[in-house]
Amino acid sequence: MKLNMQHWVEEIINSSERKVLPIMTYPGLKLANKQIMDVVRDGASQAQCIEALSHKYPSIAAVTIMDLSVEAEAFGSPIQFTENEVPSVIAAIVNDSDEADILKIPEIGAGRTGMYITAAELAAKNITDKPVFGGIIGPMSLAGRLMDMTEIMVQMITEPETVHRVLDKCTRFLVEYGKAYKNKEVNGLIIAEPAAGLLSPEMCTEFSSEYVKNIVDALQDENFMIILHNCGNTEKLVPSLLSTGAMGYHFGNVVDMADIMPQIPDTSIAFGNIEPAGGFRNGTTELMRTRVNDLLEKTAGYRNFVLSSGCDVPPQTPIENVEAFYDALVQYNSRR
Repeated sequence: MKLNMQHWVEEIINSSERKVLPIMTYPGLKLANKQIMDVVRDGASQAQCIEALSHKYPSIAAVTIMDLSVEAEAFGSPIQFTENEVPSVIAAIVNDSDEADILKIPEIGAGRTGMYITAAELAAKNITDKPVFGGIIGPMSLAGRLMDMTEIMVQMITEPETVHRVLDKCTRFLVEYGKAYKNKEVNGLIIAEPAAGLLSPEMCTEFSSEYVKNIVDALQDENFMIILHNCGNTEKLVPSLLSTGAMGYHFGNVVDMADIMPQIPDTSIAFGNIEPAGGFRNGTTELMRTRVNDLLEKTAGYRNFVLSSGCDVPPQTPIENVEAFYDALVQYNSRR
């Protein structure tokens, strides 16, 4: 369904009620009678989870799983799959400048990339009352998986040219991957760039934001919105994140939204930041209601704030905590 996403953003900001958009797909497993392996390997199964959640809860958009192994797998990285955990990269494939030079940019559809496009496409066809966002990893986070995070942090200092070569290849791939989503009439992308949260503001700009901006410039328009997610310690990185030009910014629970919101232009949306593990998966319903209410009170002066999880809500999250998350928002809005 084609939507003017600039108007969508304006409607959220102008609404008298607080809105909600968690990054959440795995809680749909039980609703759709699926297992983790079903939804990370089969696009139709993932779409069924997305649709089940969309029909049940009042989120303002639907989202695909935030799977940070997909793009690295397409490049050739070995991936570990287990029954109860999300897939993960288990070894680097770029160890020096020579391997950076010969690193091949994969075709779209390699590995499981085609499956994720299918999940977003099916969800977009069947969900007609709200936008659907696909998800891709950010260039710095992808390069860190290809090179190993510890190693890439060292090479940013000792061999920055090698890191930039890998980042360039990652970005070129991600632009094409994003275009594939866009061609399926998905309404936007959430770019997950948590690795940039480890950097100084200057390094964040050089090794992440400038590359993310290339993706934003290539893809974002009035009908296709980019949300940049960074769940790191981003309080001092906000100006760098804003330099990407994304329409929306998603923050993790490491930061206090009271420190973030004054830095966000009132024409952009900021999302955050209930803790995925301590709040959603391991918390209680009482704790969830308290945290949601406290966060909404803290951000009450910012109409461009949207309630969300701090990152992807993990598997094994009790559905009671999800219900409490949404119920707390309803109760808050009823008191305003």
